[in-house]
Amino acid sequence: MRDDPHGAHVPHPEIWIGRATNRVQWLLALAGAACLALGIKLAVDSAWTSGVAALAMSVVGCIAAGLLVLFGTLAFVHVAVRVDKESLEVRCGHMGLPRRRIPLSSVVGAEFAPRVTPRQWGGWGYRWRPEKGTAVIVRRGEGLVLRLGDGHTFTITVDNAETAVRIIRDRLRPGSAPAAP
Repeated sequence: MRDDPHGAHVPHPEIWIGRATNRVQWLLALAGAACLALGIKLAVDSAWTSGVAALAMSVVGCIAAGLLVLFGTLAFVHVAVRVDKESLEVRCGHMGLPRRRIPLSSVVGAEFAPRVTPRQWGGWGYRWRPEKGTAVIVRRGEGLVLRLGDGHTFTITVDNAETAVRIIRDRLRPGSAPAAP
């Protein structure tokens, strides 16, 4: 991690907010919307000659796949991380779901990860791997790794993760001075 070049202690804000975005996810969402539109088109205007069962299966399959891809990708287009005096909160997508709130009292350490990739975690999204812990991965790049008191880790890809690590470490120190307003 980089230190302050002037050696001075810069007070941290009361609330730190970081974000990360993945524009590639919009392409996947577009594919989901196209699949959904195909299902609707089949249902409304179809000259299907193979029977009603085949038509119903095609319509339901297209609509279900479209909704799954559309909402699954939109949930992880971006992530917002909020660190205040008491907790770290992660919100995904435009609706803020899934959401996770971690009290700082249950955090024993924070580390900066310079390169986190979806490949390390098995893809984008909310991930769990027994040997690694839990993660919210929306893009490759820098991330924040929390070590929790129960032995688990929680990783988040977020811009300016180094600042988040510094703020969390300062707040974990016993008797640390409160941030200046």
